[in-house]
Amino acid sequence: MRPRVSTQPQDPSPARRRAPIAITLGVVGALVVAFFVFAGLYADVLWYDQLGFLSVLTTEWVSRIVLFVIGFLAMAVPVWASIQIAYRTRPVYAKLNSQLDRYQEVFEPLRRLAMYGIPILLGLFAGVSTSSRWEAVLTFLNRTPFGQKDPQFGLDVGFYVFELPFYRSVVGFASAVVLLSLLLVIATNYLYGAIRVSGREVVISKSARIQIAVTAGVYLLLQAVSIWLDQYATVTETGSLITGAAYTDVNAVIPGRAILAAIAVVVAVLFFITAAIGRWRLPLVGTALLIVSSLLIGSLYPWVVQRFQVDPSARTLEAEYIKRNIDLTRDAFGLSDIEAIPYQAKTDAEPGALRSDAETTASIRLMDPLVIGPAFQQLEQFRQYYQFPDALDVDRYNINGQSQDTVVAIRDLNLAGLGDAQTWFNAHLVYTHGYGLVAAAGNQRSTDGQPVFLQSGIPSSGELPEFEPRVYFGEESPDYSIVGAPKESKPVELDYPAGGDSGDQTYTTFTGDGGPKLDNVFTKLIYALKFQSEQIFLSDQVTNDSQILYDRDPIERVQKVAPYLTLDTDAYPSVVDGRVVWIVDGYTMTDQYPYSNKVSMSEAISDSEGITQPLAFDEVNYLRNSVKATVDAYDGSVTLYAWDTQDPILKTWKKVFGGTLKSMESMSGDLMSHVRYPADLFKVQRAVLGRYHVTDPGSFYSREDAWTTPKDPTQPSTTSLLQPPYYLTMQMPGQDAPSYSLYSTFIPEARGQASRNVLRGYLAVDADAGSTDGKRADGYGKLRLLTLPEDDNVPGPGQVQNQFNGDPSISAQLNILKQGQSEVINGNLLTVPVGGGLLYVQPVYVKSTGETSYPLLQKVLVAFGDQIAFQDTLDLALDVLFGGDSGADAGDNAVDPNAQPTTPPTDSGTPTVPSDEVQALLNQASAEIKAKQAALAAGDWAAYGAADARLAEIIAKLLTLTETPQ
Repeated sequence: MRPRVSTQPQDPSPARRRAPIAITLGVVGALVVAFFVFAGLYADVLWYDQLGFLSVLTTEWVSRIVLFVIGFLAMAVPVWASIQIAYRTRPVYAKLNSQLDRYQEVFEPLRRLAMYGIPILLGLFAGVSTSSRWEAVLTFLNRTPFGQKDPQFGLDVGFYVFELPFYRSVVGFASAVVLLSLLLVIATNYLYGAIRVSGREVVISKSARIQIAVTAGVYLLLQAVSIWLDQYATVTETGSLITGAAYTDVNAVIPGRAILAAIAVVVAVLFFITAAIGRWRLPLVGTALLIVSSLLIGSLYPWVVQRFQVDPSARTLEAEYIKRNIDLTRDAFGLSDIEAIPYQAKTDAEPGALRSDAETTASIRLMDPLVIGPAFQQLEQFRQYYQFPDALDVDRYNINGQSQDTVVAIRDLNLAGLGDAQTWFNAHLVYTHGYGLVAAAGNQRSTDGQPVFLQSGIPSSGELPEFEPRVYFGEESPDYSIVGAPKESKPVELDYPAGGDSGDQTYTTFTGDGGPKLDNVFTKLIYALKFQSEQIFLSDQVTNDSQILYDRDPIERVQKVAPYLTLDTDAYPSVVDGRVVWIVDGYTMTDQYPYSNKVSMSEAISDSEGITQPLAFDEVNYLRNSVKATVDAYDGSVTLYAWDTQDPILKTWKKVFGGTLKSMESMSGDLMSHVRYPADLFKVQRAVLGRYHVTDPGSFYSREDAWTTPKDPTQPSTTSLLQPPYYLTMQMPGQDAPSYSLYSTFIPEARGQASRNVLRGYLAVDADAGSTDGKRADGYGKLRLLTLPEDDNVPGPGQVQNQFNGDPSISAQLNILKQGQSEVINGNLLTVPVGGGLLYVQPVYVKSTGETSYPLLQKVLVAFGDQIAFQDTLDLALDVLFGGDSGADAGDNAVDPNAQPTTPPTDSGTPTVPSDEVQALLNQASAEIKAKQAALAAGDWAAYGAADARLAEIIAKLLTLTETPQ
């Protein structure tokens, strides 16, 4: 009887039932991830396209993709071919030991996966690495000659900036490919018996010998090319003395590398011969010779030359190369045309000394932008949802036909001020923009010490030309806002709060073209995913007329559309042609300029105004302010202007991103009047000039006259923060009229623990570009360095600050100002070259203890030589300092110099005036202090003691009169 065979289908196993589900989930998950990635990429396309810079994004993407493919294939194909050749030429009947046999058994099931997987994996790594070098490849392909040759090899500087890094990268990549191929060839041949180790004997099959020898020969040829290129790298490498090839490099290192490159070629030929004849002795001996030669010629010989020839006579032998370093460093940092002016600074304050510097004196800035931020916040913020930055900006405007230095700031949004009202609707649809630019005169104050506003209020009004006040793109704008609406709809964006007690608000609708349009369901979905907010997709306020504004910080916007630029750390707002625009300075730089000293840019630009984190490209030895960029505060439009049209690096990038840069000739005169010489460039230049103001090689080698930037004297003594440069309108020696300038000072470099805070140099640059359409002023960028004689101890900023702090008369008056626990704040200590010497000016602010208080300018300190004065106004202080008549009007005469000195502001911010009795005691105290000083100078100790006793009695009376009631 035949058995019955069931025809019913058997149930699949649980594992087989779960497999389709797992595959489906995996596919769905991959599609979700892919869509999220696509959403981000598509949002970038929309952002760049709206801004008009889509070509920047596509150029970068295409470059990265092409380089990825090239890198992938250049790594994966040779590695795959090497493994395939080794496998296909393996011995068919190789005798393997038991251990290798076990390895083969384990490896054989994975052989196909490994033969394809290893090349693919290595190719992916290589592709990612290669794609990251897209900027170097594009600059190589579009390189522009510098038109200047290096003094060692006679090659154009562009070879070192554009070509040499590219060639070395290609050789390095090729070396990695060949080396990995060689290692995998050896491993494959060993695994399949083409290489056998029998005792002390290594047996290599013919096919393996040919493949290994040829691969090793190719690798050595690449090393020969690498060593040969290393010769040229000596002029960009930093040595113990200078950057660039010094005596030992020129006479030992460079010839040695040429010899080593030749030896490497010979050894490579020996490997090729071995591939043909099968003898390994010659290439092995050649390899040993190469190693020994690299030690003797590459290391020992240069050490001998340096130790026994150069070190005993370094000052003489290194002079030629130090001179190269000096000249090319100054050229690379734009210092070759600096005008050095010997300056015999006077130290005696004579009556009428400032008469010839009346315009400079009238422009001395008393409003410190790092101090008066709270005054802007208290006087001009108006609502909790507005804010001003702590550090304000300095600009200048033409007011009534006169150039006026100003302190400016944008009234930006502060969504945190909404508190519980910070809903999605309010944060992204209602509170969308800041309002107005506020400007205060730099050299004036009100009678109670407040800033004198030239532009203020809501709605904005004042002395500046009319402008669009709404700020949709600012440094503190929300991460994104949705603006725009149908014409017939009711506005929902808060424009500005109405005045009075009504509490009414004024609303508006954005009418510009500031961001991608949310005009379809798909775009709304894209941005809902990008910002992780379903409200963008679901809200009925998001219509087809809506736009989404994001990436609103001006520096961030410029960086995205000009990725080849390094940007200045400070973007500043200006009213230009009826719009508020942010002005951003862009730099091109390199670290491959021959013989130029390398500087850490982050260290050079860090000072008491801010400490900069290390940049992605930090070590630089060539720097140009090549681009001026503007960002419209209303619609966010970005405009790039080619500023330094002679810069070869900028010329190269113009070939890459053609059409994204406008010429300087298209800049309006109004914009020209607000661009300035950038502070970060100036900081780097002063850091370089501390050593490179010396042009004599012998003096440079001995560092006989090295300078440094002084520490900020207004900071605590425990800090090492440098004094920042300051913008002032002033007339330098060699100038026919005052101009908007940027300056800094130098003191001797500290030797050990000793540091002399005396002035040795005063550096200033003409920062005024003029006001002519498309034409830069002739004097713009002119650097002038006042050099003071070493035997003339003109006090530096630190000494002057100590004089201010230690003077008994000033201390007595400051104690009065400090009554009621008020805080006395020293403003920026300015140094101005007037009266044939150097005048120091420091505003003194007083801030009460109330939560809503802010600093008020109450006094002004001035110094000239070793003489100081401390008065209510700069005008009065200068008259006192210069024997009763300075000869110039300081510009702050709006304050009555005969008014009684003020005490610190109360908690309400309103200062009070001391009584006549207090003022009389103050005058007596001043007289007794002078009597003490006179007695001390005459050596009359009896008179000194009597004056000191009378002073103590007066101070006791003052303390009694001014004691705060409990």
